[in-house]
Amino acid sequence: MNQKNNKSSIVEMTAVELSKSIHTKEVSCVEVMNAYLDQIEKINPKVNAIISMQPRDQLIDQAAKADQALAANNSVGWMHGFPLAPKDLTATAGIPTVMGSPNLKNNITAHDSIVVQRMKGAGAILIGKTNTPEFGLGSHTYNTVFGVTKNAYDQSKSAGGSSGGTAVALALNLLPVADGSDMGGSLRNPAAWNNIYGLRPSRGRVPFGPTGEVFFEQLGTEGPMGRNVPDLAMLLSVQAGYDKRAPLSLSDNPEKFSHSLARDFNGVKIGWMGDFGGHLPFESGVLDLCKTSLKYFDQVGCQVEEVLPKFDFNKLWDCWLKLRAFLISGKLNIFYSNPDMRSKLKPEAIWEIEQGHSLNPSQVYAASEVRTAWAMEMNRLFETYDYLAMPTAQVFPFAAEEHWPKSVGGKAMDTYHRWMEVIIGPTLAGLPAISLPAGFSPEGLPMGIQLIGKPGADFEVLQLANAWQQATPFIEQKSALLS
Repeated sequence: MNQKNNKSSIVEMTAVELSKSIHTKEVSCVEVMNAYLDQIEKINPKVNAIISMQPRDQLIDQAAKADQALAANNSVGWMHGFPLAPKDLTATAGIPTVMGSPNLKNNITAHDSIVVQRMKGAGAILIGKTNTPEFGLGSHTYNTVFGVTKNAYDQSKSAGGSSGGTAVALALNLLPVADGSDMGGSLRNPAAWNNIYGLRPSRGRVPFGPTGEVFFEQLGTEGPMGRNVPDLAMLLSVQAGYDKRAPLSLSDNPEKFSHSLARDFNGVKIGWMGDFGGHLPFESGVLDLCKTSLKYFDQVGCQVEEVLPKFDFNKLWDCWLKLRAFLISGKLNIFYSNPDMRSKLKPEAIWEIEQGHSLNPSQVYAASEVRTAWAMEMNRLFETYDYLAMPTAQVFPFAAEEHWPKSVGGKAMDTYHRWMEVIIGPTLAGLPAISLPAGFSPEGLPMGIQLIGKPGADFEVLQLANAWQQATPFIEQKSALLS
């Protein structure tokens, strides 16, 4: 191992650099594993991002076997020897999948999820899981099993969620790349709050499963997170692609995400949707910070114009409430129907389930019609604009001990997730949306912008995100925990 490749520099490598260094044998898989495990031992106790850690000796043994395979010229794939901690909502054979729930405290599945199968198939070594709120409900990562995950930039603040453990682990060099999932902004909000990149892919881009229901579940999706855009794109090339167990998954060749992201953006038009014409309340400073950062789109050649969708946003929110409750109630009713299990559910889960119980088929169908009309309105805007954009969150990271903001910009929040209303548009339309680091509050708290692409245009979104990264200084501002 070269002197320059000490343990600190290994964890500071981009994932693209790390993969190259492993495959050229500049660093060994054992050295990589030791470097990351040392970083986790040093920093994770301060933030609680990674949970269910596996024994070190077993992980080093797996890394040694990965080195032996390389010595025989048998690379498994791009992630050969990478330490990986999947989000604790996704199934991992042999490692607990708790989902932040006391009802699943000792749950170990017999199978890996599709996304975990693919990452392991590309050479990743599972070291543990990343923390999530109970059943992924809410954009603040806390639960009664593992506790609170703390923000990478201020440990008194929330990490966001539900992929909060993932985002913090990436921001603090505890993992090279990582997976997350997103129904209500869970790949985007924690990315914004920890100064990294998180992509909610197009509906069907990353197949979800295996699961007992494969047709109605279209609001949630798994996807990639990374410290930079090329790393994230490479991870998407591993995660994406058709799987017959997920019939609605897309059949495009995922190899395209490993191609160069370079592109000329002169003349490209972006529609800035901002606060939906005053409909969305914001904490003071958030909207101004995001608007100020739009200048970087100008610098790469884009034209940014303000645009307001022609839609009743109250109907859009009502549609979201009903479709979300319908899906969550169906998934979690098994816990609600058992009195002992119900007593262990957090109030927000019980509320979602009971909302679902109150629905009738006509209401669900009507909500789906509203969703359809919204998707058509997005299509209309994309006839004029190449991309759309808006803030990733309505508030800066709040106090870690607070469960959720009760008011935003002087407006009372009537549900536990109303303060994240800004994220429902891309979710309901099934559009690719990436959170771009957009700067910091005067107190040093990160914020992000959602860049939204046309249906299926994940690669084009990554191209502009890459240009944004090259034009902006934000990811160079590291957490004090790394100093």
